[in-house]
Amino acid sequence: MTDSKTIQTNYVDGVARLTLARPKHNVFNIAMMQELNTALESLIAESDLKCVVILGEGPSWCAGVDVGDHKPELVELMINTFNRIFELIEAIPVPVIAAVHGACLGGGMEVAIACDVVVAAKKAKFGQPEVKLGFFPPYAAIRLPVLVGPAKAIEICTTGKTYSADEAVDMGFVTRAVENDQFDAEIAKLVGEIQTSSPLILRLNKQAVKAHLGMHFSTAIGSVSDLFLNTLMKTEDTLEGIASFYEKRKSVWKNK
Repeated sequence: MTDSKTIQTNYVDGVARLTLARPKHNVFNIAMMQELNTALESLIAESDLKCVVILGEGPSWCAGVDVGDHKPELVELMINTFNRIFELIEAIPVPVIAAVHGACLGGGMEVAIACDVVVAAKKAKFGQPEVKLGFFPPYAAIRLPVLVGPAKAIEICTTGKTYSADEAVDMGFVTRAVENDQFDAEIAKLVGEIQTSSPLILRLNKQAVKAHLGMHFSTAIGSVSDLFLNTLMKTEDTLEGIASFYEKRKSVWKNK
């Protein structure tokens, strides 16, 4: 993977790290969104991918979307390009982690909550302040009710309030808040835990969770059992996991 002007990319041992790098607060403009989309698109076909981590450079993770790109002559291109980010994150078959160390506002918060896991440093701040500029956050309007319920979603969107990392955890749109001086270590630990597993089995775990959201229980339990019995149990890596357990050795994954 190669670096663009605003997205630094690194791919090592099945882990893709994408760093938002547009000084000084990583505010998205259309060009930056396009570069992020290119980076995300390049990951979907990586068969040995185990997880994606989205980080931010500088004092903020991402402080939003450039107000200038909301002008009538640009706004349709901006929305279509921005929506593509969410489509691509949704299409990535392994865990996507937002590692949020600072301000995460507006469109930045929308990208963070699109990820499967959000880990925040205690100093991180979250909010959807669009209402104060005469807008609403389109993706947050559909994602937040799933994460926090409609009442809290309406509060977040209509007050434009800023929330601490701990408040965000309590509300349910951030997975975990960690001490500032432990942030890098905690992200490394989380990634390390994921890296021990087979890429194929990671994909099946994520599929088992996401494919059944909103399904009627009887349909969901039948579908997930079928996935377990007729896909998972026919993989070489599941059989290797069983064998390594009984042989008291480290698993040797084949990604098959």
